[in-house]
Formats: sequence, structure tokens, C-alpha cells
Amino acid sequence: MAFKNIMDMHVHTDNSFDGNHSIMYMCEKACEKNIKAVAFTDHVEADCYYEEHYDKVAVQSYVDTVKARCAFNGKLIVCSGIELGEACFEPEIAEKIITERKYDFVAASIHNLRDEQDFFFFDYADYDCEAILDEYFDEELNLVEWGKFDSLAHLTYPLRYMQGEHGIQIDMSRFKKKIDEILKLLAEKDKALEINTSGLFQKLRSTLPGEDVIKRYHELGGRLITIGSDSHYAQKVGNGIQRGMELAKRCGFSSVALFKNREPIEIPIE
Repeated sequence: MAFKNIMDMHVHTDNSFDGNHSIMYMCEKACEKNIKAVAFTDHVEADCYYEEHYDKVAVQSYVDTVKARCAFNGKLIVCSGIELGEACFEPEIAEKIITERKYDFVAASIHNLRDEQDFFFFDYADYDCEAILDEYFDEELNLVEWGKFDSLAHLTYPLRYMQGEHGIQIDMSRFKKKIDEILKLLAEKDKALEINTSGLFQKLRSTLPGEDVIKRYHELGGRLITIGSDSHYAQKVGNGIQRGMELAKRCGFSSVALFKNREPIEIPIE
């Protein structure tokens, strides 16, 4: 089934350290694909905000988004967003980041443990993956307790590398209680859970998080879902959003959320 109103709420431009294309080019590609809305969510990491010059990234990304919104007015809904990393590590800096500009959408994520490198760089042969995930989900709960964001991005992010790239099988049932705590608190705070479709096109072959977690979020009272491709290339904008919508519907959701001025607008899945 082909759904209308395709919206990609997680896209990176060349303002992100791992992005590749300008926001204008990405908007052109989105229009070619008949995508209705895109949220540009370049990386801004709170735990190394000044050291890695994310303060400058935040400014440039926001300015580029405002320009694109004007250029594509009437053709594409362009949302000014941010992927705010590790907010619970530096909550004062994180709050400064999200209040300095009038964002439409704040996606929150954790890419690394405290004083550690991104999970991408780990040689997992030298690590206890279950211990890493224990600590990671504790930090995810801390992040949701902080709660000054709109959607929790790629909840099972380390699996992209543990299971996907390194082929290490993880018994996720061990973490059910912790994940339930995270999902229940998300629901209580009326925060969205992201269906990140990037893993569908990587070795993981699954969304982040997977169907079981999305369904459990609904069972625990979760109301809001965002769907994002996590695209870092113009050609990949919108990748997997149709499948993400199918998954959301299968898990009991009848709408997905578009955020404007930090407020959710529920768009029917149809």
C-alpha cells in the first residue's frame, strides 16, 4: 500500500560532520519524490558542544533551514530541527542549545557513553556488549527524565553496530524491564518515539527500534510516533518512510507526528 503525506523527520545536511549534501539540494530531491515535509536535524552534541564546534554547526544549520523554507514555500514543508546528542550529560548546555533558536523539532539521542567514543568506533571483540547496553539504557532513561525534547531518536542505536556490523547476537529480553521504563516514561511525558528506518538499508535489516519495541510503546500508552530516514545523502531522503508508516499502523498507531514550533500535528496514516 502506498501512503500519502510522506514526512521525513530526521535528515542530515552537509552541516553535520557526516553529512554530504546541501539543504537546497536535499529539498530538491525531496520534492522530486513527492515528499510533503522534511525536518533537517543536523548533529549538535551537548557533551562536546564547544570543543567540537557544534555551536557553529547549530547556527549554520538553522540559517540554511530558514533560507530553504523561504525558497521551497508552497512546495515542501521545511522544519527547522536538531538532533541533540547526549543532552543528559550536559543538561545546562542542552537547554541553552534548544532555547537559543526557534526550532520546530528537537530529536534527542545518545551516540556514546560518558567519556567514550561513538558506538560506531568500538571494537566489540574487546567489550562486554550486555554491560554496554545496560549502561546505555540507563542513560536513555536519564535522557527521558530530562525530557526537554520532542522525539526519542533511534532508541536501539548500538544494535546498528553490535548486531548489524559485527554480527553479535544480543538477547534483548534481558533489557525488557529497562526499555519498558523508558517507553512508559515517554508515554507519561507525551513524547514521541522515533521509528528510524536507516537500519532497513544496513546490515541490521530492521528499524531502530524494532517492531516489538514500537508495539510495546503503544501498549504502554504511547501516542506519538515520528518517522525518519536518518539520511545523510540527498538521494536517500525519504528512504523507508513508507515501510515505517506500515509498521506504525501494524503496531496500532493511526497517525504520525509532524512538529511545528515544538508542537505535534498528528497526520493520519492513509
